[in-house]
Amino acid sequence: MSAPALDTRSIDFPEKMQFLFQPAKFKVAYGGRAGLKSWSFARALLILGLSGKERILCARELQKSIDESVHKLLADQISLMGMNYLYDVQQAHILGRGSAEGTSFSFEGLRHNVTKIKSYEGITRCWVEEAAKFSKNSFNVLEPTIFRVPNSEIWLSFNPEQDEDFVYIHFVLHRPPPGAIVVKTTWRDNQWLTPEILESIRHLRETDYDEYLHVYEGHTKQVLEGAIFADELRSAVAENRITSVAYERGVPVSVAFDLGYADMTCMWFWQKVGFNLHVINYYQNRLKHIDHYLEKMQSMGYLYTGVWLPHDAKMKTPGTRMSIEEQVRALYPRITHIVPKLSVQDRINAGRTIFPKCYFDAERTIEGIKGLRGYRYELRDGKFSRNPDHEGSDCADAFTYMGIASAQRTGAIDCKLDLPRSVTERGLRGALSGVFDNARDVLLGEQRSTNRWLGR
Repeated sequence: MSAPALDTRSIDFPEKMQFLFQPAKFKVAYGGRAGLKSWSFARALLILGLSGKERILCARELQKSIDESVHKLLADQISLMGMNYLYDVQQAHILGRGSAEGTSFSFEGLRHNVTKIKSYEGITRCWVEEAAKFSKNSFNVLEPTIFRVPNSEIWLSFNPEQDEDFVYIHFVLHRPPPGAIVVKTTWRDNQWLTPEILESIRHLRETDYDEYLHVYEGHTKQVLEGAIFADELRSAVAENRITSVAYERGVPVSVAFDLGYADMTCMWFWQKVGFNLHVINYYQNRLKHIDHYLEKMQSMGYLYTGVWLPHDAKMKTPGTRMSIEEQVRALYPRITHIVPKLSVQDRINAGRTIFPKCYFDAERTIEGIKGLRGYRYELRDGKFSRNPDHEGSDCADAFTYMGIASAQRTGAIDCKLDLPRSVTERGLRGALSGVFDNARDVLLGEQRSTNRWLGR
């Protein structure tokens, strides 16, 4: 007598993860702990495997033994869903039987098995667990291997770790590739949370909010202890202001510099759109002369309305007999400005003032956001002082100059040098009236700190 057919409609499955049953080239689920990502992937693959036609590769970037794979997770889900008579759980494989005969699950590490991975044939679905560690090299090997089979799929599940991780950039910060479904899931999407887990979530939120954002809300690690802009960065994350921000054509761009040579030269690019500041780009480099950064500005193709330089740009540079201000002004004669000289604390307050209005493009300003997180108070005898640490200050200094510059009122615009300036100015001067902020809380020129930056 044959076993009765399994009614998959009676199996618990979260609504947020129903997309796993839709056809898609890439299926990506990311987020925080208790979001049911791995649990759902295992259940979905076992249900799909009942067709008897699936050859499933379960992979991790690093896997030294079968104990480090999702083998046990799948075995547990087989028991919980009453599928023991449909799957044969072996030491290194899981094979379908009965109506699921023909389906198989294999388990591999990617980084040290490139040749073996290339030799795999007929994979219909590949699940990469803990994909935050998935390297670009492994992806470049895996993608053509899996997609040799028509309608095959790559599934990725992960909790974000670092902003610079390949998978996070490729599928979350970038526009996802064609044929991808990307879903974020957190504990809020889990209807089966126990009171004990809810209490753990509440406790972490109250005692270590930064860790809570990483562990349960699925944000990358912030590492904000001692960070000068810690509160502002937390708010930007919570309000989703580190996101995808498009360049608004026709709206002029301003750029603020912090100058260095052995230290970093840093540049923030922003547009004023309504009452907000769209921070659309960031660039940094070292051991380069000013002409390198001017060429970088030109290559971006923006229409510029202000180039803001720190006070030390007035100093003559060896070998040119010209100051950096003079070199920049030669290319941008009407829009080059020196930021008023303020105290460090007033500059920090200027940065804090604009932070709530800033929307950062997550992809193009990734290095700048890292720099702001790393701008910290000095650590002395195990305690943070009131003085900023100079190390890592270049990016933040440029941001504070942006804060000061955004309060200045200018009317000039400029553009790429390969466009006729007279034509550009004739066509845009009228259209741009009213674009600039009317705030003028900082007097132009040098001034000593009065500890009254924008009322603070």
